[in-house]
Amino acid sequence: MQAIQVEVNYDFICPWCWIGQRNLAAALAETGAHAAVSIRYVPFELNPAMPAEGMDRRAYRSRKFGSWARSQIMDAQVTAAGLAAGVHFNYDKVLRTPSTRLAHRLMQFAQQRNDPQATAALYQAIYAAYFSEGRDIGSLDTLVAITAEHAFDADAVRASLQGSAGNEAIEAARARAGSLGIQAVPTIRIDGDVISGAQPPAVFINALRAAAQRKAA
Repeated sequence: MQAIQVEVNYDFICPWCWIGQRNLAAALAETGAHAAVSIRYVPFELNPAMPAEGMDRRAYRSRKFGSWARSQIMDAQVTAAGLAAGVHFNYDKVLRTPSTRLAHRLMQFAQQRNDPQATAALYQAIYAAYFSEGRDIGSLDTLVAITAEHAFDADAVRASLQGSAGNEAIEAARARAGSLGIQAVPTIRIDGDVISGAQPPAVFINALRAAAQRKAA
């Protein structure tokens, strides 16, 4: 049977993308579909104009949502949803809103290695580094350190990120998303079926089973 193609449209500053990732992982575990699924992580840069050094999170969120108080209410809602998905948001540690361009380029680099397990672990680790540990995932040194923790060649990662590899792919992915009508993340396509938002595991389970039935037929 041909592999079920899964496309995950994401951005690392989107907390719901991390929750969606965990719910998808739970669905894969429930269905036992890991071996039959090919996952591609597709960048959807929410803030392409963000300075490379990022911004103070309180200032950014207050401007984006009208007030810091409203931002804190939204953070509390996300934190509660994260606990249900098995992830921990420590917003008291998250002081900056980063540019995610380098992190997206890192994922492009990782996927070219054709090691799905290592790529999936790195994808999870970047979210955890930002939302749980408050690390600056817009920093080259931070990203290199994360890859070294997950058996990547740190020197090769640094060399790649110091260049421009991956920039065109990120911009092309955003253009393609627009042509497909994708306007927000997470958006996950399972064998062409579009699932918008951080849906519960049952939604992904149903989509995976339906895709498997179509492949079998």
